Amino acid sequence: MSIVADQVRRLDARIDRVSLVPLTFGPEHEQQQVQLAAAAEAGAAEVGAGAVAASALSTPRVNHLLKIARALSSSLSSGTPLSSARIQSLLEKSGLTTESPVQLLEAKSQYEIDVEWLLVGKATVQVYGLLMSALLDQIIPLSDDIWYWDEVLGSYPYSVFYTVQTSPLRMWRWGKDIYLESVHRFQRMLREELPDQPQEVSPEGGAPGGGHDEAEEVMSIAQTYDGSSILRHPHARVLGPWHSYLSKHWRQFYRIVRQSIRERSITDIQRRLLSRVDIGRSEARQKQARLRKLREMTATGLGVLLDEGLNFSDAQHDEWKSMLERSVALMDMILPSVLCLDLNVNEFEDQVFKGVQEDPELSVQAETAHPAERPAVLARRLLALLQYGLPEHRVAMQQVVRENGRPSGLVRYWLPATALLVSSSTILRILVNKQDDIVNWIVNFGATVRDFWFNWVVEPVRKIVGTIRHEETSEIAIMSRDSLKADRESLERMVVEFAMDNPDIAVGNSSISEQELFEIRSKVKEGDVTPVLKAYEKDLRRPIVGAIRGDLVRSLLIQVQKTKVDLEVAISGIDALLKSQELVFGFVGLTPSVLVLYGIFQYLRTVFGSRAGLRRGQRVRRAIRVLRKIDRILSEATTSENNMISYRDHGLLVCEVHVLRQLAHGVLPGEVEKEFLEDLDDLTNLKSIQVQMKALERIRWAYAEYLGRMR
Repeated sequence: MSIVADQVRRLDARIDRVSLVPLTFGPEHEQQQVQLAAAAEAGAAEVGAGAVAASALSTPRVNHLLKIARALSSSLSSGTPLSSARIQSLLEKSGLTTESPVQLLEAKSQYEIDVEWLLVGKATVQVYGLLMSALLDQIIPLSDDIWYWDEVLGSYPYSVFYTVQTSPLRMWRWGKDIYLESVHRFQRMLREELPDQPQEVSPEGGAPGGGHDEAEEVMSIAQTYDGSSILRHPHARVLGPWHSYLSKHWRQFYRIVRQSIRERSITDIQRRLLSRVDIGRSEARQKQARLRKLREMTATGLGVLLDEGLNFSDAQHDEWKSMLERSVALMDMILPSVLCLDLNVNEFEDQVFKGVQEDPELSVQAETAHPAERPAVLARRLLALLQYGLPEHRVAMQQVVRENGRPSGLVRYWLPATALLVSSSTILRILVNKQDDIVNWIVNFGATVRDFWFNWVVEPVRKIVGTIRHEETSEIAIMSRDSLKADRESLERMVVEFAMDNPDIAVGNSSISEQELFEIRSKVKEGDVTPVLKAYEKDLRRPIVGAIRGDLVRSLLIQVQKTKVDLEVAISGIDALLKSQELVFGFVGLTPSVLVLYGIFQYLRTVFGSRAGLRRGQRVRRAIRVLRKIDRILSEATTSENNMISYRDHGLLVCEVHVLRQLAHGVLPGEVEKEFLEDLDDLTNLKSIQVQMKALERIRWAYAEYLGRMR
């Protein structure tokens, strides 16, 4: 819920409290109850005071007014204020916006008058919320425009770019001034040359406007004077034929234009002393100053509205009605005054308060007005404020912002748009000539994306799933599963057969037993091939004899098989290590594709994401900036004798608090957000600047954790 909705709900509750008390216990009602009771006694009926009041409040007119009053408060539960059109419709339905004759005013009961005051009070609260919302919505965007001019003035390249962007507008204004001045001089020359003729008659018979060009002026003269009048004119001998008369005036107009250009070039000393960029920077500086002044005046108006409008804290009995009238007069004065940029803050405050004090429609000033007509006068004033005051203020504010804010999109982007338009033929020709290549690029890009998806995303994921499920096809292996077993059994057979063929070398006997063969097999499994090595050592003594006889070659081949088995054992160890880390390797293979997909997703989220709200990282940065602005406002605030900040500082403070509430909404938990709003209320309430500084410090340390979560 926004700060405007909270303020409207609080004021509506105050209206109910101060208006319903006199409605029940007022002395006027006691007198009217006595009258009604006397009338009832005349009809031989005993009527109590409560019954008399209930009878007076149950009339169709009072019920109709109470229904409209409830409609004016129906939006408070949803947190959205009523629209201007809805409030206007309800005021018109109430019948208070039309003038009533004196007879009807005299016939109104005091109950009906109090219900009318209740209705007008609720309507005033709704209009108050609309005005407050309008001022807030106008102040906050001004900071963006002021920041734009800060950026232009803070960088010389930006200043050059701004000067180039706005150069057509300056040339147009300069040419328009020359044209209007030349046309004015030409018209004055014609009046002096033809003093006895009606020079100001247009071809349509009306007075010519200042927007006619020189050709239209001459054609106007041609249609005003016929040929006979020209010949009868005293200057006819000098003017000659009609075409010479026309050409003479064209030459005169051209000479006037040249003279106007020369005089403006001489008088415009700024253009002669400053460069084009300096002129552009000076213009940007002036616009920024006007925006700052507009923001200051609007913030002051908002502060005056918050501090002085609908302040019922000290209202006694019927004083709240006079306060209601002064609040409406205050709103009526604030709207046009915030646009008076020639005033300073003190002059603005004096003008507003003086206008409220001297307002002719206040009951204090309008002594001839009937008391029963006061709610109707206030309702008509509220209706005029909604129909004319607020719309005209919005239009005037938009005009000021349009003149001094950032240039329009057409002005900012005409240069790149022109460059694109000029080079469009070349770009189109390149696209046509490279059509086949472009199609191939698109096709190759699609194939690359498809292969990346299947080869680097789908396939690694499938392998990881297979590893988790212990599928045989997903196992990592450097060598086949039964290769080592076959080679080891082959080595065992080679060594056993070698030992059986050479028992004297293997065991030192002429024969070998089964037990000895079993021991040899066991040693071969452990990698011991001693019988072969003994034969190899013996044959090395006579290598030629061993090679011819065959034992040396045989022992060498057995050792080659032994080396192969040793290599496969080492590879099997590596294979076992890979199998133990198979899942890790699967995730490592998937990591590059995950990083690529995450980067693409973040980029697409940034480009095509929702622009309605700020991202959490931007929210926390902006929230910190808002807290800095609040601290700066309170540190530089001008305080009064009772240690209260000024209207201007209060308005700026409320604007920043309004932005901070919007940034924090939906991020803080329910209970924490409620406490956060309480601290913000302490920050905006005008108790003293020390209380506000303590509230700001409390917000900083109490909600630092939640502000960090916004990232």
